[in-house]
Amino acid sequence: MDLAREQRVILWIAILASFVSFLDGTVVTVALPAIVDELGGGITTQQWTVDAYLITLGAFILVAGSVSDSYGRLRVMRWGLIGFGVTSVAIALAPTAGLLIGARLLQGMAGALLVPSSLALITSTFRGAAQAKAIGTWTAMTSGAMVAGPVVGGLFVDLWSWRLAFLINVVPIAVTLWLLTRTQQRDVRHPQAYVDYLSALLCVTGLGGIVFAFIEQPNLGWSHPKVWIPAAVGVVAFMAFLVRQAKVPRPMLPLTMFTVRNFAWGNVTTALVYGALALNGFILGVYLQEQAGLSATAAGLASLPITLIMIALSSRVGAWAGRWGPRIFMTAGPLVMAVGAALMLLVREDFHYWWQVFPGIVVFGLGLTLTVSPLTSAILSVIEPERSGIASATNNAISRIAGLIAVALIGTIVGGTLDLEGYQRATVTTAALMAVGGLVSWWGIRNPGKDPA
Repeated sequence: MDLAREQRVILWIAILASFVSFLDGTVVTVALPAIVDELGGGITTQQWTVDAYLITLGAFILVAGSVSDSYGRLRVMRWGLIGFGVTSVAIALAPTAGLLIGARLLQGMAGALLVPSSLALITSTFRGAAQAKAIGTWTAMTSGAMVAGPVVGGLFVDLWSWRLAFLINVVPIAVTLWLLTRTQQRDVRHPQAYVDYLSALLCVTGLGGIVFAFIEQPNLGWSHPKVWIPAAVGVVAFMAFLVRQAKVPRPMLPLTMFTVRNFAWGNVTTALVYGALALNGFILGVYLQEQAGLSATAAGLASLPITLIMIALSSRVGAWAGRWGPRIFMTAGPLVMAVGAALMLLVREDFHYWWQVFPGIVVFGLGLTLTVSPLTSAILSVIEPERSGIASATNNAISRIAGLIAVALIGTIVGGTLDLEGYQRATVTTAALMAVGGLVSWWGIRNPGKDPA
């Protein structure tokens, strides 16, 4: 077997499989106004289009690692790819908002099988410096989804239909499935692996009930049975999930990891920062189209500087954080993003992108670049290597859950309508969450070797 060729095939499988998941997350934002124009439902439909995917993705990404161990990484990835492709077609053909949201729930389950399996393939195939280089290549290439998604999705929305934007995934899925037939790597199954389906069900029920209540509350009020009953069921189910994690021998979410200082405080920062990111991405993509009058393509291009800054500077920031420790970067980064969000308050009804949005976007991108790599390093470097997979999955799940809760609260934050006043409220909330994230990092994070505990 040609080892170099096999490694290249595995690397491309990992890149394309993850690319599919990341691409979908960026495509949907620019398609939201067009979806509502055709299917109706207003901001509630927009919220559920985003959050339906994040609910199942956030819950099942925790169980994906044990599913891969039980059934084999390559087999699980194949399931995820086929499921993602089928649900993408279902979304594109959905005649009603309800069916679209149902397909998005299933798509989140499929997406949860892709990213963890992709990284597991890399870590099991590469060693030493080659592994670091492969992960760096994977990161750079999947970041391309952040560039391609809004732009290509916007072009489809403007020139044809929002429905075609969800079919972008079909080509990379087909290529990845073909590459899976070319690899000579044997699938590995661990006979003692255990999949805790009950925990997954409790997690999905808990998140789903809470998010449903948050989204519907601005329309119905907390006293309405359709709001407080799902909220109560959600809280009880999620508490049962946490209790179960503390008692079962092999938990989906090992709570003992949160006794490690940098892991615990790093995940608090993750929740604040990624919740703010989801809120900002939603309101900016929708407001620029519905109120500022930009096309879907132009709205997609509006945040392009953030991705370009990340691609250009992320590796350098990672090296600096390795030299000086993550604390200063995790403090400065969110604070810089708070300044960037505050600059976006310059938006007025007489809209001008270059003077009202672009400066804030650039500052925001610099802050995000200062934050992401040191944040990941601070969280994962303090957990022993044999638990790095579940540590990564936990951090990923927390970031997704924070995002779905932030999007669920948008109706409450903006007052039901995303006009200029609502946009400003959401932008102030974004800046506040980022500022608190920076302060939490300064208080909680310690550089390696400086924490006696």
